[in-house]
Amino acid sequence: MKRIVGILAAAALAAPAVIAQPVKVDASIPSYQKTSGVSGNINSVGSDTMNNMMTLWAEAFTKMYPNIKVQVEGKGSSTAPPALIAGTAQFGPMSRAMRATEIDQFESKYGYKPTQIRTSYDALAVYVNKDNPLDKLTLAQVDAAFSKSRRRGGKNAATWGDLGLTGDWAGRPISLYGRNSASGTYGFFKEHTLKNGDYKDTVKEQPGSASVVQGVTEDRFGMGYSGIGYRTSGVKVVSLAETGAASDGNYGDVVSGKYPLSRFLFIYINKAPGKPLDPLVKEFVKFITSKEGQEVVIKDGYLPLSAEIAKQERAKVE
Repeated sequence: MKRIVGILAAAALAAPAVIAQPVKVDASIPSYQKTSGVSGNINSVGSDTMNNMMTLWAEAFTKMYPNIKVQVEGKGSSTAPPALIAGTAQFGPMSRAMRATEIDQFESKYGYKPTQIRTSYDALAVYVNKDNPLDKLTLAQVDAAFSKSRRRGGKNAATWGDLGLTGDWAGRPISLYGRNSASGTYGFFKEHTLKNGDYKDTVKEQPGSASVVQGVTEDRFGMGYSGIGYRTSGVKVVSLAETGAASDGNYGDVVSGKYPLSRFLFIYINKAPGKPLDPLVKEFVKFITSKEGQEVVIKDGYLPLSAEIAKQERAKVE
């Protein structure tokens, strides 16, 4: 018995060696240094994907600056540019880059372009129910499931058997969940997965990222797409491949671009060239790109910037 216990103890001690190391903030990213003269309101309008993260950043920031008031509204990335243009928000979080038309509209009013700040990485994930045996897909298969255009050339995938599952799963229809058209995630997935093809009419459009994950959690035959930060125990992330080996969206593959649905999560601000930036806006961006700000990124399930990219983004507000 003692020998068995000893073997089990040794196995337990050895186990961490085969577990993936947790993502950590780049040690070269400096800590945030509190300053004076920071007050006012944080008004953020934009991405639902980034809603939790914006709230967590704001909560941490207001602990250092208690007089600041915060309002965060996350109804989709498409709501960010109009709010910035109208001046009703200083921060426009977006899970996709601004379109040329949105930039043009901003520039036509202010005479200069909005400033883009990269805040973090995201692996846009394809989720299935936790009981689903499916482990990996090509983007052509994902396109065949979600798109009626099928611009990647695959045959229509209407049932789980069309994606390779057997037995009881084979004849079951794939129940699709996605975002609404105001969402940056909707647009990013459409561009990068469907090659700008049309979604199937059967996709159940959800008002938020959490709703997509909840739908798949409650639907054994469901499949949906959402940011990796919304992963729960009720769903499974499917490994994806454009061609070749599939990736599960680990940090190294997201940063290198091996994971095919890697993306940055952005915040846009209004920064007039040659004029001093509002200290509140400046310090909030500096906080986001600091050690503490990037720890919030990890806490919310997303992936932190490298020290070099964080330095580049801080320089935009100096």
